[in-house]
Amino acid sequence: MSQLITYSQNVFIPVTNVCRNQCTYCGFRRSPTHKDAFLMTEKEVTDVILKGAAAGCTEALLTFGELPDSIFEFNTRFEKTLAPFDSFADYVAHLSRLCLKNGLLPHTNGGIFSQKDLELLAPLNAGMGLMLETMADISAHTGCPGKIPSVRLDFIERAGKMKIPFTTGLLIGIGETKEDQIQSLYEIGRLHEKYGHIQEVILQNYTPNAGHSPSGTLKPPSKKDMKTIVLLANEILPPDISIQVPPNLIPPTELIKYRVTDLGGISPITIDYINPQSAWPKIEELTALLNSGGYELKERLPIYPKYVKEGWGGRETLGLIQALSDENGYRKSV
Repeated sequence: MSQLITYSQNVFIPVTNVCRNQCTYCGFRRSPTHKDAFLMTEKEVTDVILKGAAAGCTEALLTFGELPDSIFEFNTRFEKTLAPFDSFADYVAHLSRLCLKNGLLPHTNGGIFSQKDLELLAPLNAGMGLMLETMADISAHTGCPGKIPSVRLDFIERAGKMKIPFTTGLLIGIGETKEDQIQSLYEIGRLHEKYGHIQEVILQNYTPNAGHSPSGTLKPPSKKDMKTIVLLANEILPPDISIQVPPNLIPPTELIKYRVTDLGGISPITIDYINPQSAWPKIEELTALLNSGGYELKERLPIYPKYVKEGWGGRETLGLIQALSDENGYRKSV
């Protein structure tokens, strides 16, 4: 029997690129007054949702800068979009309901939320996510209150207490050491053993964004570096956590043999807005490539089969999860 390698088919919805953090390696973040700052309107989001639904996607990846309304200038061009809502989180909740209405399961990854906002959004999400990135205190995170490791661990733990199927991961090559990576993996494993909620850990190689060079001193990890961290993850993490690498940032076949089991969200409609220079592979091409190596590419939902069968997921998503999943918890054949 061929080994299964899973993925989800999604649309990437970057609700806003305004963020309170100032990570030096980020080419996505803009200040609210920057000419390229944006906040997607309801119409813009709806257009993407409808295109994704028509293309057979099941996931709406709602991504945005952390706590943007803490730095939004409400007398700017964003005021009209946000005016009907009490907060940015209320707006995201509204967009999540639009996703569900049109057959897409929201998966929100937008940094740290207050407990109030987490309780608002959790029922509307099949799963949620936050990259731990690293337990190290690195210079690239100077001026980033949301990148303090204890703050991020606290958020992941709060999600565990709420039984939210969760995605986290490490960003490799941002100034951390091998010892930092090991500590990060142990912390993730500790939380999963306590709450059982971490469905996947992404091992993402730092990739410089074209046209963005403040982190010129950072060196992207080598293939050998990525092999090492995959092997460490297999050794340290509980075996029921899936290990994921992004196939648009690194050739996945070179790491699958070391027990990478998932390739994350791949979109036929939208680009990777965090790494816009790195195109998604075509599903047909990826399927053929994996088949030639003795692997089977299998589509899942943004909530993993284990959690589908156990009835996890936001309460407002459960009906759609059931409609989209087969008897084994994978994406139902269409």
